[in-house]
Amino acid sequence: MKKFFSIGETARRANVTTETLRHYDRIGLVRPCKVDPWTKYRYYSEAELVRLDAVRALRCMDLSLQEIGELLSCNDFQQIIGQLRRAQENVQAKIVELTRIRESIGRARSFYEEKIQQEEPQGIALRTFPQKALLLSDTLTEPTVENLWSYQRHFYAQVGSRKAEYAFEDVAGVLEEDGTSRMFAVCTRRPEDAAVHILPEGQYLCVRCTQAQHRATVNMLKKYARETFSVSPDCILSIVVLTGILQWDYEIRIPVPAGRE
Repeated sequence: MKKFFSIGETARRANVTTETLRHYDRIGLVRPCKVDPWTKYRYYSEAELVRLDAVRALRCMDLSLQEIGELLSCNDFQQIIGQLRRAQENVQAKIVELTRIRESIGRARSFYEEKIQQEEPQGIALRTFPQKALLLSDTLTEPTVENLWSYQRHFYAQVGSRKAEYAFEDVAGVLEEDGTSRMFAVCTRRPEDAAVHILPEGQYLCVRCTQAQHRATVNMLKKYARETFSVSPDCILSIVVLTGILQWDYEIRIPVPAGRE
């Protein structure tokens, strides 16, 4: 015996609202299998629940209701394959974007969790870093909300058709050298002939600062390097440290000779 569900029960099972079901009925996307002639109540069967599940899946792929209706009623297999391929590409792009957003939110949460535990601001530290290969931007000179929001996308666009040969750390920063500033991406994979800036392994003076304190902190750290290590730094790294969705601090790094504490 066929089982029927009221519009309320159908909405609950399909995880939609009753108004959504009425709208689907009006546009012919998912119609009830029967309507009581006296009460006008709508009733749905398992078949409609399956169709609603398909609609929900296709909506997650960013297809419009019109496109979904055409797809569900289409008998042309080549057309169906083409639409599903495009839908799959949309889903993959959305996964990449959501993953990036999730990582940004995670960094912001970690920062605030650490902030709660810190009673004193961080001072100057001497740290050792491995060799890194920096791909310098052709156009970006300082971080902004806009370029940080799609940071890696900028560098993949810069390498063009060879983007499959590159991979980058989830790090943004600025390299100051020879009186110029250029933003960079840290390569984790690159072709052998890539035009990159190599930072050698070694010791770096490091200190954290806010955006507002950036220039004063750079000057302070350069002075400290001269007085303590007797060197005039030839390059300065300003690593972007996200502190919120649209906010960041800097970690300033200056290379100094090894063997000094």
